[in-house]
Formats: sequence, C-alpha cells, structure tokens
Amino acid sequence: MLITCRPGTHRDNLRRDVAHVGNEIGNLRGAHFGSAHDRLLAYLGWANEAVRLLGTQISDSDLRSLVLTPRYDALLAGAADLGSGTTGPLLNGLLNLEMGQRYDDFEAALKALDQQIERWSRPGVFVVADSSFYCRHEDKLEEVDFAKAIGVREEKIHLLVPMVIVDELDGLKQKGQEQTRWRAGYTLAVLDRVLQNPNQPARLRDEDFSALDHGGIPRGEITVELVFDPPGHSRLPIEDEEIIARALAVQSLAGRPVTLVTFDTGQSMRARQAGLRVVKLTTPQGEEPAKQERAGGGRRRGQKEPTATLVEK
Repeated sequence: MLITCRPGTHRDNLRRDVAHVGNEIGNLRGAHFGSAHDRLLAYLGWANEAVRLLGTQISDSDLRSLVLTPRYDALLAGAADLGSGTTGPLLNGLLNLEMGQRYDDFEAALKALDQQIERWSRPGVFVVADSSFYCRHEDKLEEVDFAKAIGVREEKIHLLVPMVIVDELDGLKQKGQEQTRWRAGYTLAVLDRVLQNPNQPARLRDEDFSALDHGGIPRGEITVELVFDPPGHSRLPIEDEEIIARALAVQSLAGRPVTLVTFDTGQSMRARQAGLRVVKLTTPQGEEPAKQERAGGGRRRGQKEPTATLVEK
C-alpha cells in the first residue's frame, strides 16, 4: 500500500519507523506467552507504540489501515473478557490472523515506500504548476521557459502534474473564456501525447546548450510526470488545498523542496503557509478603469510577459 506522508515528515525517519514497527509485529507473532490474554496485551502494547511512532508521520486513514483496524477495535473492546477459560483458543486464532495481516501489510507498505523514495530521488528541480499557469501564461506548455519562470539556470526540471489539476483542466476546457478553454484542451492534449505510459515520467523537452554559442544560458532537460491520488484517497474539498497536499507528499518523499508556480494570490498564500517554495507570476495590472477612460477611451494595452516573484517558505 502507498503511504501518505504528513507535511514535514522526513523520509528517512519514516522508513526507519515503518521497518521497526513491521519487524516488531513479526517478532510478536512468533513469540511464546504464558496465556492468550498475555499475548493480547502484548499486541495492544505494540499497537500503542506503532501509533506513537507513526501517528505524526502518516495520514489517519493509513494509520487505520495499518494499525487501528476493525479487528484491533474488537480485540481492544474485549480485552477484559477474552483470553480466559474456553475463549483462549478463539483469542489466539484472532491474534494469529490479525498479527499475520499486520506483518504482511507493513511489508507491503515498506516495499511501496522504498519504491516511492527511489522514484522521487531523480535529479532536478521539482515543480508543480497549477491550472492558472497552464491557462494564463503568455507561452503555452511546450514553449514555456520554465527555467526563467522559476529562477534556475541549467538544472534539469521535473514537472509534476497531480491528477486534480488534470481534472481541473478537463472542466475548464468545457467552460469559461475561449482562450481558457483552448489552453486547457491544448495542455491536456500535450500531456496525453507525451505520457504514453501514465505510470512513468516522460521527456517534455530536450536539454538545449545552443545558447552557449552566443553567451546565453543553457537549459536543462524538462521531464513531466503524473501524480495519481493514493488508493482510497478522499480529496480535500478545496482543489487548491488538494494540489498543495499532493505537492507536500512528494516533497517529503523526495527530500527536497517542491516549487509551486501559480498566478493565483490565494493559492500562493496557501502554499507559502504550508511550507512550499512558491513562484507567484503576475501580469501588469494597468491603470484603474476610471483613469483610463479620462485618458481617452480605455484603450486595451498589449499583454506583457508575466513577471515572477519568488517567495521562499
């Protein structure tokens, strides 16, 4: 199973504690006890320790799946009555089943965690751009100078696209202004074409060193990857907060900052408060309408290139 990290979790600490808790239930499963009731108390002690170690690092739903299962609730509720007399064999059977499943689930969780850590250990700067970026940036996806937008030079850039953003773009291509609908549809078409295997990263743009010929700045390779919702995941009611949550989960497992790029003020504020590196793009606001009218008819000015403001967490 995939583990959802809480914000601020350190991947090395999490891996250590998941491995430790899994080993402990394995040892407990094979240990000998004087009575079934003693064995039950040892199991409940293991569960308490597991919650202490993991409760601040993984989501509540993960904790319920791995430790605080319905069978745990039943065993806890019957702790005072089970294990004496004829209930001893029944209790041992329940404990054998529960301990075996807890051991197997922790083994699977550790394997999935190692795979996630390896996945997010690729080189490069990790970037999440929200739907406002794809729809409002002066350049469309395949033409954007991401290095300039986020303030890096020749570093590789890995663009992460949470599925909530894909769903947002799917909705935007059906409504709103014509430019927004076109940009949303175009962005989805590029992602669909580039990501032939949705489970694997793909190259969006090759590295380019041609700028060195005239004293310019070379640009590194740009790759792109979908970030799927964890199995059984319930999205947050505010889509901006869901995007931030997915970026934070990657940041914990990647062991490096994830940069969020947005035009939206609310999204920028939420992301900064949550601990993400933020690049807030802006377009010139121009004069207020009343002043434009007094100046002679409120002429439309040509759109200028967006400017970026880097806000460190």
